[in-house]
Amino acid sequence: MALQPLMKLRGAGLRIGVVTARFNAPVCEKLLAGARKALAEMGVDANDVAEVTVPGALEIPLALQAFAATEQFDALVALGCVIKGDTYHFEVVCNESAAGITRVGLDLDVAIGNGVLTTYTDEQAESRAEQKGYEAAQAAVEMALLQEWTHSNFGEN
Repeated sequence: MALQPLMKLRGAGLRIGVVTARFNAPVCEKLLAGARKALAEMGVDANDVAEVTVPGALEIPLALQAFAATEQFDALVALGCVIKGDTYHFEVVCNESAAGITRVGLDLDVAIGNGVLTTYTDEQAESRAEQKGYEAAQAAVEMALLQEWTHSNFGEN
């Protein structure tokens, strides 16, 4: 038996915020292209998508928090790329970015698809980028629909 989503991923009527890091821009542009493709395929109207860019992965959580604080978005998508270098900085950026993204989602009760790639090489990042962006957008919509379903079936508490 294959595990399946609880519901069909229909994004029509959902408002989505997308935050994309500019660091490693060629990879991040592919991540964004993948996310846009997924959102369009799920029926999210382009006018219901707000996109912003930030300098790098560490700045993504603050932008997500700004979007979430407006209470105008059903889901958010985080896109970025951290490629391992020669220093410990890679681990710090990966861990803190992921922790910040998770914190925003839990603290502000908003669905977030995490599409921040963490790879060892440029080649790994390039080969995964578009698919990871696509999957992050799918995850965001799926979790927004799950929240909607849960609240309508079991209440806000």
